[in-house]
Amino acid sequence: MELRHLRYFVGVAEEQHFGRAAARLHVAQPALSRQIQDLEGEMGFLLFDRLPRGVRLSAAGKLFLSDARRILQDVDQAKRRAELIALGSAGTLRVGIAMALSWHGVVADSFREFRRRQPDVELVVHHLLSVHQVDAVLSDRLDAGFAATITPWHKDLAHRQFAQEGLLLAVPKGHPLTKLKGIRLRDLRSMPFVGFQRWANPAFYDELMRACARGGLSAPRIVQEATDRDTQLGLVLCRVGIAWQTESVRWHCPRGIVLLPVVDMNIRVPYNLIWKKDNSSPLLHKFVTQVAAEKITTRN
Repeated sequence: MELRHLRYFVGVAEEQHFGRAAARLHVAQPALSRQIQDLEGEMGFLLFDRLPRGVRLSAAGKLFLSDARRILQDVDQAKRRAELIALGSAGTLRVGIAMALSWHGVVADSFREFRRRQPDVELVVHHLLSVHQVDAVLSDRLDAGFAATITPWHKDLAHRQFAQEGLLLAVPKGHPLTKLKGIRLRDLRSMPFVGFQRWANPAFYDELMRACARGGLSAPRIVQEATDRDTQLGLVLCRVGIAWQTESVRWHCPRGIVLLPVVDMNIRVPYNLIWKKDNSSPLLHKFVTQVAAEKITTRN
């Protein structure tokens, strides 16, 4: 039994006439009659009572008509759902985001515009460290990720830089540094720092240490480590130490913390959208395009 048998059967059942059904189905009447006979032969019973002027569903045919219609409807719906996914108009897109990027304009605008343009798509967001995003993208647990740059890039990763930010120093209110003008790295030699573990972003960690050394802060006194930004800020608020933060932290900085520029800290932290090169998802392609468009809009 094939789907065409069901379509032919439904057509004849609704028209109650082989000639009219053949015209509706755009098939020759003799061929249609043979298909119905083949279907009845396969099933082992008659679906129609033959009349002098047309046909009438048998008792078994009436029951079979309901099931045939449901099967054809299910097939059409399945085809439509698959078509929407193939066109990038439905499905699920899984995106990772580093905590430091949560409030970045390009990220927020990309999510908002993507939802507007793809209202039937399920957008699932996971907050992950950049290093964990790389693993998740490579293992197909994520489709894409907003990550701080990690170099060298894995050969299977594609990436597109959409922004970069400088560093500010987060200190608690009333800290002696708030009274200084033109803070330089050498002024921080005796200060306790809240840092992050090197494994979380090795390339950036090494670059930060080199920049500190060039400015006379050769060995920052790190008294506590935390991988995520919010924990670092909490420790600063508790006066455990001071911490380097990216510029966008100003949008959600606790009231008890002051953000200070350091004259000779000139590191820029690049932000990238990352995805797996062989991921052919139409949804992913649309999202990458959307992020690129938001980057251009923000720049202009």
